[in-house]
Amino acid sequence: MFKGMIRVGLNHHMYDKLTEITPKKNVMVDEPLKNHTYTRLGGKADFLVTPETYNQVQEIVKLANREEIAFTLLGNGSNLIVKDGGIRGIVMNLKQLTDISTNGSTIVAQSGARIIDVSREALDKTLSGLEFACGIPGSVGGALFMNAGAYGGEIKDVLVSSRVVDREGNLLTRTADQLDLDYRTSNIPERGYIVLEATFSLSQGSYLDIKAIMDDLTMKRETKQPLEYPSCGSVFKRPPGYFAGKLIQDSELQGSQIGGAQVSLKHAGFIVNKDQATATDYIQLIRHVQKTVSDKFGVQLEREVKIIGEDPIH
Repeated sequence: MFKGMIRVGLNHHMYDKLTEITPKKNVMVDEPLKNHTYTRLGGKADFLVTPETYNQVQEIVKLANREEIAFTLLGNGSNLIVKDGGIRGIVMNLKQLTDISTNGSTIVAQSGARIIDVSREALDKTLSGLEFACGIPGSVGGALFMNAGAYGGEIKDVLVSSRVVDREGNLLTRTADQLDLDYRTSNIPERGYIVLEATFSLSQGSYLDIKAIMDDLTMKRETKQPLEYPSCGSVFKRPPGYFAGKLIQDSELQGSQIGGAQVSLKHAGFIVNKDQATATDYIQLIRHVQKTVSDKFGVQLEREVKIIGEDPIH
C-alpha cells in the first residue's frame, strides 16, 4: 500500500494519524490525480484526503505542520494542471463540503460546492447577481481563489466575506476587501488560506429575467467552448488591449497538437485533452503557444491555468 513512499519518509504512521482525524474512506494512498481534475491529467498523490468538517480541515493542516510534511490544496481541478510526477505529501480536496443555504438575499456556500450550483440556487430563489457564473465549472473555493468571472461579471461583485483556515490551522473570517480580489487574482494563494465557505449578497429579481440571462450565457458557452473534450478552461489571461484567443487564432495555432493535447479548433483560447494527453504534452503546448504569439505579435501571454506538482522521474 505504501509502495514508493520511502523517498519522502512517509509511512504507516502518517496514514494512522490522518485516519485518526477523518474516516478511512476519506484517506486515499497513491491516488492518481487524473481522476480528480477536469483535464484528466496528473500523477499520484502520496495521500489524498477529503475531510468532512471544518474541524477536520484544521486538524489536517496542524498535522502537516507538526510532521513537517508537504501540504497541497486541490480544488475540483477545473483550472489546474497537475504534472505527471504527481504531488508529494498530503493533498486535500474539499469536495465533501458542498452545502448551499439561502437567507433572504444572502447565499452561503461551502467551498466544495460548484459555483454553477450556487448560481442555480440563486435562480431558484429569484436572486440576481450570479448569472455570470452559470457556466463556470469550478468550485466555490476555486472561484474565490482566482476571482473567477465570465461575461462581464466576477466573484468580487457579489462576495461579502469568506471563512478560511490559515497556514497554522486557525479558522478566520475575511471580508471581500481583505482578499484583494482583482482580475483573476486574490491574496488567497500567497497567504495560504484554505477557503471553507463564501457569503454572497445578491438582489431580488425576476425568475424569468434571470433564467433568460442564464440560458443565453449557457448557449454562448455551449456553442463557443469545446465541452466535448476534457480541458482546463481558458488557458491564458486576457492581455491588455487584446484577446488571447484571437492572438492564438491569428498565429495559425488552432489544431496544433503535441502528444494528445491540442489547441481547440472550436475556441483557440482552450487546450483540450484530445487523446490521452499527459501533463507534459499540455505544458509543452502551452509554451509553444506562448513563444509563437510572442514571436509574431510581441505579446506575452500569461497563464490563467495553474500548474502544480512534480515532473516525472525518467
